[in-house]
Formats: sequence, structure tokens, C-alpha cells
Amino acid sequence: MADAHFFNDEPFLDHEEGPDLLGHGQYAHHVISLLDRVRAQTETGVLALIGPWGSGKSSVLGKVTRRLRDDAANDDGWLVAELNPWLYSDLESLTLALFSEIREALPKNERWSEARERIGGFGKAISPVGKVTALFGLDSEGLIQEVSNRISGDTSASAAKHRAEEALRRAGHPVLVVMDDLDRLTPEELLVVFKLVRLVGHLPNVYYLISFDERTLLDVLQRSELVGNSEPRARDFLEKIIQVRLDLPAFRERDADILVDRSLAAVLASHGLTLTLEEQRRLSEAYYRHLQARLRTPRAIKRFFGQADATLGQLTGNVDIVDFLLVTFLRTNEPRAYQLLWQHRAELTGTSIDLPSRRDERPEQRIDRWRTRLQDAGVAEQHLNGVIGLMGMLFAPLRQALGYGANTQGIALRRGIGSIDYFDRYMLFGIPDDDLPEHTFNTALQQLTDGTPGTEADELLLRLRDDTQRITRRIQYKRLAGTPLPAAALLKAAGQHYGRLTSAPQGAFGLFTADRAIDFLAKDLLTDLAEPDRPAILKTMAETPDGAVLAARTLQRLTARDDSDSPDHTQAAVTPDWIGEARSLISAEIARHLAPAASRPVHELTELQITLIWAWRHTKTEVCRTWINQRLDQEWIPLDLLAALLPPDRAPFPVIDSDTLHSLDALIGLDALYSRLGPLLDAPAADPGNPRDEHPARILQALREHRGNPPVSG
Repeated sequence: MADAHFFNDEPFLDHEEGPDLLGHGQYAHHVISLLDRVRAQTETGVLALIGPWGSGKSSVLGKVTRRLRDDAANDDGWLVAELNPWLYSDLESLTLALFSEIREALPKNERWSEARERIGGFGKAISPVGKVTALFGLDSEGLIQEVSNRISGDTSASAAKHRAEEALRRAGHPVLVVMDDLDRLTPEELLVVFKLVRLVGHLPNVYYLISFDERTLLDVLQRSELVGNSEPRARDFLEKIIQVRLDLPAFRERDADILVDRSLAAVLASHGLTLTLEEQRRLSEAYYRHLQARLRTPRAIKRFFGQADATLGQLTGNVDIVDFLLVTFLRTNEPRAYQLLWQHRAELTGTSIDLPSRRDERPEQRIDRWRTRLQDAGVAEQHLNGVIGLMGMLFAPLRQALGYGANTQGIALRRGIGSIDYFDRYMLFGIPDDDLPEHTFNTALQQLTDGTPGTEADELLLRLRDDTQRITRRIQYKRLAGTPLPAAALLKAAGQHYGRLTSAPQGAFGLFTADRAIDFLAKDLLTDLAEPDRPAILKTMAETPDGAVLAARTLQRLTARDDSDSPDHTQAAVTPDWIGEARSLISAEIARHLAPAASRPVHELTELQITLIWAWRHTKTEVCRTWINQRLDQEWIPLDLLAALLPPDRAPFPVIDSDTLHSLDALIGLDALYSRLGPLLDAPAADPGNPRDEHPARILQALREHRGNPPVSG
């Protein structure tokens, strides 16, 4: 089944697709043997192939008709006529079509010429002239001649039927008329077919093999005026029509499992995929817990894997194959439940901000809420637990609510739908325009590793600027998976883009900014570098003003005990050589970037220059202090500098807390600061005369409160 035909009407044909997986070939042989036995006992009859929708009736009929046609060359072999009753809405049209099909099934040689003529004559005799014209293709002259023949000749229906019967008896070959899917007809159309089979079409050597789902057919009959709303009457009616029942053997659980295995193998092979042991475990869990009961017919299995094969396409290698199969099952079998995934994307991926009413929601309440949603989406009661269970295998919030552990990091590492970074791929059957395919992503990383330029690397670095949070997460996924990364190249790029990132803030209240995402990534990438290589990379990062800010922050985070920005939270009393070297290099770059500010008044400092001053404290504290105090000795006013350094919008937090005091000590030196501000600090506090003086006044009051108390380590 490596090349299984998922999209044809007869899914698993033994002569085309290998072994007879479903036993249909064996059963077709049984049907043919039974046809021969029926023929030996009666010169006409009706046999019914009965089975549920999707159980393989059409497949069996296909095998029967092919084998009969293959044997038709024998002297007494069966001739096959296939009639589609859907095409005809009244008895006259269907009758004419029947005899036309029988006539066409007869061989074209001389031996059969009489039978062909008699069958055609009977069809014409019992049908209106207009319908004869339509079916036999008479032109206007032929139509006039046909009317003349009917008036002048012996064209009575009974005489024509008698001649047709004699011709069919003399011919000696049985004709099998096959009609499929009778359960899909309307009540009126179904009665027309049965009238045809029972009355008009009762001819020697003509047998009928019809197929239907009995439950559905009985429902259709009960909607007819002839039978009425009575199942016993409907069954009695069927028994009068059908001489032999052929109940399709039950599709065993073993057969379904084998067919699922082979169908899965065909899909994987056609897309060049294999399952890892962990993927096999997850898929097996999903199948036996939630899918097996829903994949019980050949049609259901074919439909599921056909959809998977049709939509996997460009997603190959870009999604988790197990998640993809489970999502495909939902889309195929519960389409309205599948639509709920879009509607509740943020909740399912854990990126939503819970409403106050849901913050204290118990797990069972969350499950009940989803149960209601699924019921409203038309999921049958007997399928609710299975659908919720499937969704729990896909999405961490539901898995947690079901009482299982939820590894959100594992979902992201496997590129699962439960990760916000990959969700859209599953729903769009492809890679969105704002996403980067895995092949492009991997190629870009390799180009950066090799130091070779390429369009993929350019695209990755562009996305690092414009889609920072997602790209940094994807880089982190690679890192967590143990994939070697071009740490130096990525750090250089981060330094170049830092401060110019265009990606919008994400997370609760927009707190997870692009800068913050780069901060976290840079620390981890620097950790991956050998210690002797770190100073040079940090210096390269610091060659731009924004890059210098990132370099200083990254160095501080790597050397701090708790990721604090405060300069006194260092790891050890003894500083490794590489740290001292890195601090000196970054400090020199910051001094270079701040050189233009040395000759400007404080109020002309840019936001970036203020940020650089703050970052400087993470490097060479004594150099930073000296530079600032030199500026204060010249023209900078201490209180103006503090007003520029300390934002006025910290309320309700204090203007100067313990950490801020530590930072001011690193930048200026508290003793020097108190000395320079002595007269102002000693003066009594007064209400500011205008709003512009409020912030400086708050700073002075905060310093008064801290003066004399050494800063407490945070």
C-alpha cells in the first residue's frame, strides 16, 4: 500500500494494490458462486448486498463485476450491465435505461443480434416516443419512422416482452444488472426501482444485484406512502423484492487496525516520513484511547488518511506529524469542533489573559466549559469524552485540566499545534507569509555558522528584527534540543538590531517586549561560547550605541546571581579574567559613544545616551564615576542629572528605592552625590512652585530619607 489510492471510489483493490486487506476479494468470490447457484435454480432473481455505509459494498461490487467481465468470454459466462438509478426519476425513463444497458451488455457479434434487437424492441414498446428518441438518438426523420412503425406493426408491450424473453432464453447467457447505493434515493425513486425490478424487468436470464445500507433503506421506505411509518411493513416489502440477502461480513477490529497501519505507512512513505519511538507512543495512545472507535469502516479510514495525505504537503517537516494527524481527524470528523480551535486560539495556546471570573477556575469547571462548547458545536454525547481527550493531547491547558502533566516546552520543541509559534501552520495547511519554514530556518542557521552569506540568513536576521519574540523562541527551541547554534553570529546580529526592533510587545499587558526577548536570548547564547571568546564578541556587539547597551546588560545578567541589574549582585569575590577584560572593552565603547554628550548640557541628553549611562555601571564602575563627576565639575547640574536619569512615572513605586540607590552609588558615588547636593538637602522641604519642580523635589526628599542610611543589599 505504499502507493495507496486514497481519492478513488474503490479504495483497496486487490488486483491493483496488493493483498486483499479486507477480505473483499474472498467475499466477491462467494457472491459469484452464489450467483451461479441462483442461476441454476431460477431463471431470474434479485440479490441484495447489504452493509452499513462505508463498509465496502462498492468495493465488493467492483470486484464482482470485474471478475464476471473477465470470465464473460466463456460460453456460459455472465454479462454485466450497470445501472445508476440516480439519473432517472420516473419508471418510463428508468425502464428504457435498463433495457438500453442490457442491450449494450450483450456481445456485438451475429449470435446476439436477435437478442439485441428484441431487447431494444421491448424497451421501445413500453416507453413514450420522446424518451426513445432521447435514449436511442433518433433524428426527426427517424422519429417519424418510429411513430409509423408503432402504428402499423405489432408493437404491443406484451408481444415485445414475449419476443425479448424468447431471445434471452435462446441466448443462454445470464445478464447481471448491478445497481449500487439504493439507500441514497428518495422514497419515490426507490419505489420506482423496485417496481422495475419486480415487474417490468422480470426477464429470463436477467438477474439483479443491488446494494444498500439496510437501516437507511428502511427509513426511506417508511417515508413512502406505500409503506407508511411502519418498520415491519418496510421489511415485508423488502422481502417480497429480494430473494437472497448477502450481508457483508463485519469489519473486524483486527481488520481495521491492519488497514489503519497500512494506510498510515502509505501516507508516511509518500511524504518521506518515519515515526520516532516517542511519536509512535503518542499516536498509539491517541488511537487506542480516542480514534479506534471512530475508525471502524473502510470508508472512515480511507477518508481520514485521504485528508491527511491531501493536506500534509508543504507541512512535511514543519509540523509535528502526530499533532497533524489528530487535528486532521478533528477537521474530518468534527468540523465544527475544529472551528472552535480558531475561535479559542489564545486560550488553547496559553497566551490569553484570563477573565477575572476564570482566574480561580477549577480544572473540572474548565472541562465542563469545553464540554458545553463542543455540545453546541454538534459533537454527539458519545463522542464528547473522546474529542476532549484528543484536545488534551494537543493543548497544555486542557491536558492540565484533565489531570495530566503538561509540558509546554515539549509541545514547542516538537512544533505542536499547542504552541503559538506553530498553531497557524496547522490551520492554514501551510506556512503563513509571516512565518519562516523549518528548512529556511535551518539553512539560515547553517549559513551563519559557516559564515557564508545567503538569502536564508538575510531573511532570518530580518525576522529577528521584525518578529523578535517568535524568532528568539525558535532559536531557544533549537538550543534546548541540543542543536549547535551560531552563537557569535547571532549575538552580533542582536547587537546590530537592538534598539531598532519593530516587533510589537506581547504577553500580559504587553510586558514581553522585543528588547526583553533579545536580552534573554543574548545571555543564553553568550553562555554557550567558550569563556576566552566572550570578550571579543561583546566588544563587537558594543560597536553601536544600542549594541553597547545590550552587551553591558548581557554581561551583567551572566555574572549576577539572580539576573538583577544591580551592580553589586555578582557571582563571586574573585572575578574571572574574561569578565574583567569584557568589562574594560565594553566600557571603552560606551565612553566612545558618550563622547559627544560630554560637551552638551544635561537637558540635551538623548534617551539612548541616558540608557548608555545606566548601562555603563555594569562595566567599569570607577571609569563611569570619574567621567560623570568630571561632567558635574564642569557644567552639569547634579539635580538636573538625577531628574534625567530617574523617570518621573515610577508611581506608585518610590522615586529612589534600595536598588536605585545602589545604582546611583555605582554611577556617581553616594558620598560625592550627597556632598554636591548638600545645600539643597539641608534646606527645609518646600512645596514646588510649578509642576516642573515636582519631580526634582521628590528626588531631594527621597535622598533626604536615605542619607545617613547605607543602602541595603537587595
